Amino acid sequence: MAKSDIEIAQSVTMQPIDRIAEKLAIHPEQLEHYGPYKAKVHVDPDELSKRKRGKLILVTAINPTAAGEGKTTVSIGLADGLNYIGEKVCLALREPSLGPVFGIKGGAAGGGHSQLVPMEDLNLHFTGDMHAIGAANNLAAAMIDNHIHQGNELQIDPRRIVWRRAVDMNDRQLRQITSGLGGPLNGMPREDGFDITVASEVMAILCLSTSLSDLKQRLSRAVIGYTYDRNPVTIGDLGAEEAMTILLKDALKPNLVQTLEGTPAFVHGGPFANIAHGCNSVLATQSALAYADYAVTEAGFGADLGAEKFLDIKCRMTDLAPDAVVVVATIRALKLHGGVAKDQLQEENVKALQDGSSNLLKHIENLQHVYNQNVVVAINAFVNDTAAEIQALQEICQQADVPYALCKSWEQGGSGAEALAHLVVDACHVPSTLTYPYALEDSLEAKIAHVIQKVYGGKASQWSVKAKRVARQLKRQGYGHLPICMAKTQYSLSDNPRLLGRPKDFEVAIKDLTVSAGAGFIVVLTGDVMKMPGLPKDPAATHMTIDDSGKINGLF
Repeated sequence: MAKSDIEIAQSVTMQPIDRIAEKLAIHPEQLEHYGPYKAKVHVDPDELSKRKRGKLILVTAINPTAAGEGKTTVSIGLADGLNYIGEKVCLALREPSLGPVFGIKGGAAGGGHSQLVPMEDLNLHFTGDMHAIGAANNLAAAMIDNHIHQGNELQIDPRRIVWRRAVDMNDRQLRQITSGLGGPLNGMPREDGFDITVASEVMAILCLSTSLSDLKQRLSRAVIGYTYDRNPVTIGDLGAEEAMTILLKDALKPNLVQTLEGTPAFVHGGPFANIAHGCNSVLATQSALAYADYAVTEAGFGADLGAEKFLDIKCRMTDLAPDAVVVVATIRALKLHGGVAKDQLQEENVKALQDGSSNLLKHIENLQHVYNQNVVVAINAFVNDTAAEIQALQEICQQADVPYALCKSWEQGGSGAEALAHLVVDACHVPSTLTYPYALEDSLEAKIAHVIQKVYGGKASQWSVKAKRVARQLKRQGYGHLPICMAKTQYSLSDNPRLLGRPKDFEVAIKDLTVSAGAGFIVVLTGDVMKMPGLPKDPAATHMTIDDSGKINGLF
């Protein structure tokens, strides 16, 4: 019987975190230890900017199945593969959220023989970043209601408060609540709610901040609600940014861990890839680039969400630009895009694979022609893939004239990604200049139209009356220059999760817009975005055990 992910992780002897830091020439005095195998790293942004920068590799994917296509596993495998061929490499990845860990998706530390360790720590409390972010978010929420209770000098309209409370757990019961009940001493009753911590703007702000002062300034700009005259009220107006920064001062430091094969990894931050930009922190990425010759990072969901936001938001706000982009494709997902039912994906179907490859080809075209990136396809191997299906996908990549490699890192670790590593090194040395689908000077409507037409392959958009009104309001308030963050389904290039493959001539519904002024983007809502997931009928939590020695089983 094959070992589970946690059994594989527990069978490996980890290296002391000081040894991992030595591989990057990080000085011992920069480390703040959280036990023997994880540490926070004190980084000086000015010092980072003076160091020679390595090559940046972005890992993205096609539109995934519900189970995901293994971007994190491939990212870890690629880093181990680069290490295997003798390159100095470092990972920069997102932190897992407790909600999915105890829900249905499991952890986010990779899988098989391409994992981060200590696996249990990563998927549970880690270094406390999530708790600090939730505490900072909830401090602001408490100060909002206290301000109203104490006389409401800012004239905050309780009906137009947009700042919600946060907890890092899947709990549908908290999506919509009424707070402040029990009489005048308990505050003013109002509608309220909780988001999962990774969906809070504080998470997005922390991940885009480059220093404590930048963090404080971004927090101060965040909009918490509106006055009775419908003018925005910010964290700065409330006077909460200093206290929130105090709670986040340690959380801002990147966390250093390792892969099963001892490759260094910065794991830091984890915003949602639909409601936010879906990337690890800027500081973690900059640190990986400063301390290694190759930095491997990942963007959430498919390239139409994660990569688009990595390039259009994260790269715009920094001086980052990938030297190569790896697109992860799986045979099972391509068969789904080719019309195969979810319960039949294990069966061989070359025709469906060929039909569904249109999804892969669209993502390749976007990255090559919209963003001017060097692309490599990673075929993430699964045990049920057949020789005929693998050959068919390889022929599709050949016809598209894009480099490709079969990645077996889940099964073999770094050696299983050796071919992919060589291709990525070659791609990194081909000059490229990042281009964008829209300019920041474009109107809000034009930015959205460009993403829909150039990235999604759609025809037009349909705006609700509310979205049109909010767009006018945001422009009046001075937010029209910000980049956009499209919130849509991850399962399709369109806003309809049932339109698989490469849909054409579709329209995208623009239902609402919100401003994340602290993070620095406008969220464009194309549907109902779930900011507080619920637990499934059979939660992963019910299958976890811990023995008297503290050994955990059932975590995956």
